[in-house]
Amino acid sequence: MTSWSERSRTQAVMLNPALLATITANAADQYQTTSGNAMPWTYSFIVAPLVLHRGTRDALPRTTRTNLNAWVAEHPVEHAGLARRALSLRDSVREGIRFGLRTGMLQVDREGGLLASLASGKGHTLERDSEVQQIVARAGFVGKWLTKIEQPATVFVVLGVTP
Repeated sequence: MTSWSERSRTQAVMLNPALLATITANAADQYQTTSGNAMPWTYSFIVAPLVLHRGTRDALPRTTRTNLNAWVAEHPVEHAGLARRALSLRDSVREGIRFGLRTGMLQVDREGGLLASLASGKGHTLERDSEVQQIVARAGFVGKWLTKIEQPATVFVVLGVTP
């Protein structure tokens, strides 16, 4: 992990632990709301590269009825860079998960899944239509979308990402 003094301004803003914890928590919240189960923690490493990259985020479907396999087939450019982005974000996502666990924004259930506790975030509003707001909202969508797939391994295989 690059030390804070060596990070560019963009890295410090877009890859800060609080934002990555918020992304993960919003995905986990929507996953749990939709499925009634905790989100597999490994999905954190899928959510971030899908929503932080503007091209991929903008290409995500508008409805969860879109099949992940079909989306990958229709978006080869976004899919092509996903594994590389996931690998490059691995340490930042881990840092975000640790931050979320320390602050209580995230919790781990008995089976090792992630649960969100977004109550601590109430009262903090994001600027309407800001890029950060879009990222967080799309993370919630991805969390909901991932409930459509029974096995996390399937998601990793379809997206070409190694957990």
